Amino acid sequence: MPETGEQIAALPMRWDSNGDLKILLVTSRDTGRWVMPKGWTMDGYKPWAAAEIEALEEAGAVGYISKQAIGSYRYPKIMDGGAIVPCRVQVYPMIVEKLKRNWKERKERKRQWFSPKSAAKQVAEQDLSDLLATLVKRPRKQPVIQNLLRAG
Repeated sequence: MPETGEQIAALPMRWDSNGDLKILLVTSRDTGRWVMPKGWTMDGYKPWAAAEIEALEEAGAVGYISKQAIGSYRYPKIMDGGAIVPCRVQVYPMIVEKLKRNWKERKERKRQWFSPKSAAKQVAEQDLSDLLATLVKRPRKQPVIQNLLRAG
């Protein structure tokens, strides 16, 4: 295991009928706390493509993802044997076009849409909370999200 684990995450988002940004979070399988769909980098896949796969498997989210990370956060990953690996997670924003009714981990997780402010309060990791809080005011003005909206 490397000193620091490298992980990737999707930041699934959409705008509701009022034009308000919503963030999709899922529950973790072990503790049931709210997290973003994330996982280890995957051999043969670009980081954003791996994040897109995690969004599909963990949240049933389908859409288009940015090739550019919006930020990163760190957290202590507790492995099956109890060892703790410090992880850095690169976060890729994703515009969700639809949610599948049946997806790989549907029996293991719940999913729910939150406002950015509420999502920031739900997650345990301070860095991630801070990142989500940056989306409270004028999220469309963030360069990474602007590029993603243009591409879509």
